[in-house]
Amino acid sequence: MKHKSSSGRGRFAQRAAKADSKPYGRRQDAREGKKAEPQHRGDKRPARHGDKAATGGYEGRRFAGGDRKAQQASHNTKTKPARSVRPEPRHEARREEPRRVEGNLIWGLHAVRAAWLNPARRCHRLWLTEAGRTSMEQTMADGREALLKRPDAKLVDRQELDRLTPPGTVHQGIVMEANALHEPMLSELIAGDTPPDALLMLDQVTDPHNVGAILRSAAAFGAGGVIMTERNAPGTTGVLAKTASGALEHVPQVHVVNLARAMDELQQAGYWCVGLAEEGERDLAELDLTGRTVLVMGAEGDGLRQLTRKKCDELARLPTGGEIGSLNVSNAAAVALYEWKRQKTRK
Repeated sequence: MKHKSSSGRGRFAQRAAKADSKPYGRRQDAREGKKAEPQHRGDKRPARHGDKAATGGYEGRRFAGGDRKAQQASHNTKTKPARSVRPEPRHEARREEPRRVEGNLIWGLHAVRAAWLNPARRCHRLWLTEAGRTSMEQTMADGREALLKRPDAKLVDRQELDRLTPPGTVHQGIVMEANALHEPMLSELIAGDTPPDALLMLDQVTDPHNVGAILRSAAAFGAGGVIMTERNAPGTTGVLAKTASGALEHVPQVHVVNLARAMDELQQAGYWCVGLAEEGERDLAELDLTGRTVLVMGAEGDGLRQLTRKKCDELARLPTGGEIGSLNVSNAAAVALYEWKRQKTRK
């Protein structure tokens, strides 16, 4: 009995100690009749039964000599595989952001050459590759001979010019920064004793490549200017200047608020407005274009707007045939200007 009693007290003591170690079991103050204080989420709770620190586990034990590494190694019955170290990702060399250049950029040999030799242009900077410098050598010499105030050229690599210009630009190793040209008012353009014999008017032609090509044709055939609306027309950008191939320096551009009112002003000044349209009753060659003429061109697809048609003195067509009955607007402008020039020279 004595042995059992002793053994029972031992087991009871172990159970009591075990219960006291549980955070959610019976507490000593509860056995004594005291109300247990509620535990809040932020309170520091006692360690749960089985926690290594509370039961003298891995963290609580110390081996002789205090060698923690030996302690941890003794409990790792299975060696964990070493964590694979991820290699640092390789970052490709980032392309620098394009520089923001104040003023207008012009690129390409013919566009820059014409601007360089135009006294009305204020040129600020010129960037050249080795090949570009060779191409511009004679032009720069001509500028010095004409006593034009021009900057020294800066020799750069092609990548630098690629950063200066829009993606995909064919700059030919030549880029220049210059002020925009003065743009005359319509009244200025047609004033004086010798107003232009021929003008082009574009009704919502927005593609800079088309407008640049039209300017080039206008310069080639001797037209005195191109009239466009302030809205729904391309800006005078490097793309337009490159396509115009130098014509930007020779053919004035005029932007007006309203084409119909501009046509009224032109007709009062003695101009005959001829609109090109597929439904024109006569071919363009049948008209007399020897007087002051405005050739009015519409956008591809939409053509001339209704009010623009009404304001024209006559609608004419180009004698096209075959499967495709229409031309690109820049090609149509070139054909119309050729017919005007042909009649003008035969007069």
